[in-house]
Amino acid sequence: MNAAELPRRKVTRVAVGVLIRADGGVLLADRPVGKPYAGYWEFPGGKIEPGEDAAAALARELHEELGIDIGPSVPWVTFEFDYPHAYVELQFRRVHQWRGEPHSREGQRLRFVDPAGELPRPLLPAAVPALRWLLLPQVALVITPRDVPALADGTEGFDLATADRAARIVVLDADWRLESHSAAIAELRQATGGRHWLLAAGTGAQGAAGTYGVVLEADALNEIGKSAVGWRGVWVDREEDLQIASTGGCDFVLVRSADVAEKLRSSPAALPAFLPQLRPSTRGDPGRCSEHGCWIDLRSLSAPD
Repeated sequence: MNAAELPRRKVTRVAVGVLIRADGGVLLADRPVGKPYAGYWEFPGGKIEPGEDAAAALARELHEELGIDIGPSVPWVTFEFDYPHAYVELQFRRVHQWRGEPHSREGQRLRFVDPAGELPRPLLPAAVPALRWLLLPQVALVITPRDVPALADGTEGFDLATADRAARIVVLDADWRLESHSAAIAELRQATGGRHWLLAAGTGAQGAAGTYGVVLEADALNEIGKSAVGWRGVWVDREEDLQIASTGGCDFVLVRSADVAEKLRSSPAALPAFLPQLRPSTRGDPGRCSEHGCWIDLRSLSAPD
């Protein structure tokens, strides 16, 4: 019997809570004695009962486990994980508001951690990618080299150095076979003090020096994705591109299709997804994303409105 003929394991649907404090700390809990992977640290949550949606399940589980009542939870990522004891579909939801102080009701240890700092060990395997994804800024700006001077000095109303303290991804879309474009990276790094994440996109992006990583076309992922250094994003135009990205060792996707973006608002992908947001017509802060990560097209800043 080949792999395609093997019976599919029963899928256990699980609601997972990513409780985020104002300082960016996220809550982890270790698994109590008597459960599989006892002592491993994970995000809190639990099984979704038949007929129950993920939001209701999460609210119930966190009340039962931690003694808190959560506010609205926002879909973030959903992916499947094959453990020896269970095949699970993990529906991660972000939570920023709750009533009460989380406390152990099932004998588990609790700890708020900085995702960029020292983490408790051992971590449950499915928690590892989620903690890495929490490092991603929520906003991605897409520009070209000719837009760098206006963006760097704020003449177009988008002063990256002083607008606020939130880090952003800045995707520089260029033909990186031209050596002159490397100067744009240096100019941006100087203007922003290294606070923002600079990623390269376009022809030859994997060869761009001085960036945090690349954003690739989905059809180029198999060819150069594994050799790309740093953070790896993928442009998504079709649902098939999501599958390519999720199995290709990527960290996030930037969605160009309005239809795909609309579906992801209710049914999250297996990777963090930045959804398109039009450039504001008024000058000023290029925007925030309260529910989903978003990307904002700032290319041709100098073009007439």
